[in-house]
Amino acid sequence: MLTMRRANIYDADSIASVEAQCFPQAEAATFTQFQERLKHYALFDDDKLISFVDGLVTDEKDLTDNMYAHAEMHNEAGKWQMIFGVNTIPSYRRKGHAEKLLRRMIDDAREQNRLGLVLTCKEKMIHYYAKLGFVNEGKSESSHGGAEWYQMRLTFHE
Repeated sequence: MLTMRRANIYDADSIASVEAQCFPQAEAATFTQFQERLKHYALFDDDKLISFVDGLVTDEKDLTDNMYAHAEMHNEAGKWQMIFGVNTIPSYRRKGHAEKLLRRMIDDAREQNRLGLVLTCKEKMIHYYAKLGFVNEGKSESSHGGAEWYQMRLTFHE
C-alpha cells in the first residue's frame, strides 16, 4: 500500500537515488544538495520512495538557477512555492503518482496562502502541467544542466 508523507533528513540517500533515475547527471541534484535542502524544507514522497516533488518557498516571482544550489534561500513565509523537480522512478510512471503529489503540493500552497506555484519544465512536459492549471510563460532564463526550460505558473491570487 502506498502512503504519502513528508521526507526527512534520513531519506536523503533514497531521494538522491530516485533523482538520479529521473534526470540526466547534469540536471540531477546530489546527495549533498538534498541533505542541505532537507534542512530547509520537506520533500513529498511515498512510503517506498517511488515519487517525490521538491522545491522551496520564496518571495521571488521567478525560478532561478541560483535557487537549486542555495537551499538557504527558502523563506517559509514566502509568497511563491517553487518546484525544482517532479520525480517518479521509471517502473512506477503513468500511474498517477506524480499528479497526486503535485495536487497535494498545490493544495498545501493554497492552504498556506501562497500566491501560487512556479516550475520549469522541458517543452514536451508543458501539456502535462497545463492540465493541472499551470500556464506557460515561455522560455525560462534557466540553463540548469545545459537544457532548455519553460517557466510555468499556477496563480491563486495576486
